[in-house]
Amino acid sequence: MQWLESLNLYLIVKTLHVIALVCWMAMLFYLPRLFVYHAQNAHKKEFVEVVKIQEMRLYKYIGLPAIVGTLLTGIAMIALNPSWLKVADSGLWLHIKIVFILILVAYHLACGYFIKTLGNESCTKSHKFFRVFNEIPTLLLIIIVFLAIYKPL
Repeated sequence: MQWLESLNLYLIVKTLHVIALVCWMAMLFYLPRLFVYHAQNAHKKEFVEVVKIQEMRLYKYIGLPAIVGTLLTGIAMIALNPSWLKVADSGLWLHIKIVFILILVAYHLACGYFIKTLGNESCTKSHKFFRVFNEIPTLLLIIIVFLAIYKPL
């Protein structure tokens, strides 16, 4: 049990944060691709029924635990390092990162909205819209990871 004593709480939380983030991003990368297939094949009822199930399960069983885990471990890391919130001590990087995380959370919620509207056939968005929509989490991830690693500001 000596190895257990040597573990650093911050590193444990950070590890869990990275794992949760990877799961969350996997969902955010794949779900809009399902929206593309859904919108593109709306006339194929049997296909759409299968995609609806995939969309809901991905969002509910992968996305929900992953977003909760990511946000809770992120908050825990800040609680373990409260000086990060002081601009004088660590700069603006964390504040800017939080803004982009909030945009990512809004994107996640928008995915939930699209599941609902695609599911009840009231969505007016085309497969081309969802192809562009699918690129948003990639751009946000690049910005968030850059801020977390380089802490440039």
